[in-house]
Amino acid sequence: MAGPNMFMLFMLLAWLAKSGESASGNRNNFVRDACSVTTYRDLCIHSLAPFSKSARNSPGKWARAGVSVTIGEVKNVTQFLYKLKRRKLMRGRNRLALLDCIECFQETIDELHMSLGILRRLSAREFDRQMDDLTTFVSAALTYEDTCLDGFEGQKATQVDLLKKRVLKTTYLASNALALINKLATTSLESLALADP
Repeated sequence: MAGPNMFMLFMLLAWLAKSGESASGNRNNFVRDACSVTTYRDLCIHSLAPFSKSARNSPGKWARAGVSVTIGEVKNVTQFLYKLKRRKLMRGRNRLALLDCIECFQETIDELHMSLGILRRLSAREFDRQMDDLTTFVSAALTYEDTCLDGFEGQKATQVDLLKKRVLKTTYLASNALALINKLATTSLESLALADP
C-alpha cells in the first residue's frame, strides 16, 4: 500500500518543485529583460532582482526600481564620505576633493529624489516633458558623481581607492537607471496605462 502513496507523494513534490522553478524562472526573465538595455547588466540584474515579482513587465516600475536602488547606494556612499570627513583620514588636496565630493553627492540625492517623484506621478498628458525632466535629473546626478571622481584623479591612497570604487558603483547604478528611463520613454503610452489627473 505504501508504494502507490509514496509514488503520488513523489509526483506531487516533483510538480511543486517544477512550478516553483517556473515562477522563479519567470522572475529571472523579467529582470533580465528589463536589464537588457543597460550597460552594466550584471549589476542591474543583481541589484534589481528583488523587484522582479512586483515590476514584472512594467517599464515604469523598473525605472522606479533603478532610481530607488541608486538613491539607496548614493545615501550609503554619502554616509561613507561623512565618515571619512569626521575621521580626518584625508589631508591637503584629498581633503578638499572630499568636501567637494560630499557637496556633489548631496546634489545627486536631490536630483534622484526629484526623478523618483516624477516616476511616481507619470501621466499621459505630461509624459514627454516628464521623460525630458527625468533624463535631465539623472544625467545631472551622473555629472555630480563624475565631478566627485575628478577631484581624486591621479591620487593614490587606500582611502582614496576605496572612495573611488564606491563612487564608481553609484555611477554604474545611475547609468543603469538612465537606461531604464530611456526604455520607459520609448514605450508606447497605451501599454503604460497612465492616469491623467
